[in-house]
Amino acid sequence: MIALSLDDAKRLAAAKALDLVRPGMRLGLGTGTTAAHFVELLGARVAEGLRVICVPTSERTRTQAQLYSIPLSTIDATPELDLTVDGADEFDPQLRLIKGGGGAHLREKIVAMASQRMVVITDSSKFVRTLGKFPLPVEVNAFGLDATKRMILAAASAAGCYGEIRLRTNPSGHAYVSDNGHFILDCFFGSIPDPDELAARLVAVPGVVEHGLFIGIATGVICAGPAGVEIFGQID
Repeated sequence: MIALSLDDAKRLAAAKALDLVRPGMRLGLGTGTTAAHFVELLGARVAEGLRVICVPTSERTRTQAQLYSIPLSTIDATPELDLTVDGADEFDPQLRLIKGGGGAHLREKIVAMASQRMVVITDSSKFVRTLGKFPLPVEVNAFGLDATKRMILAAASAAGCYGEIRLRTNPSGHAYVSDNGHFILDCFFGSIPDPDELAARLVAVPGVVEHGLFIGIATGVICAGPAGVEIFGQID
């Protein structure tokens, strides 16, 4: 048996998610390398005549979807969605996620919460028993950045999380700016013992626009790896 590469696993998970799509659906399109496979596969189905309307979660995804002539809308024009398919940077047995490695977690969360279902597609490397090995992204307002960072550190400490917080930068060394015009702080906690408590504390910090903890949002995860496809939760 030939072992699946991580990219092959991502594509396998995306193909499984495509089976959930029905004609006439209103879909949320996620952001990231795994979600990009889903958009490409969906584009092939659209070219064959599948009729759907989609809301992208980033300008990057919007550009890709336009390349495949996928019909697009906005979350304001289409505020109720049937299904969102998106990736994750980590997920645990309770289907709690860390997202935002691609900087799109604010829009991803809005779109996911506007959907009847959020199905996550991943490779098996994203499954963890305890969240936090992947740095937790926190989108923040540029105003008061240092003060906000200090409050995030205090909130994290109160939730039992410790580690360095870094301003995300782009390859030029300048601050990364999200599609929404905000900065992102990446929190290198290593372990998040109580994601629910941390999420609640981060929401209360002035200057925090959104954090990358997705709790109680994903209804199912399609996870592909060497053993094939494994389903966590409910996907249909």
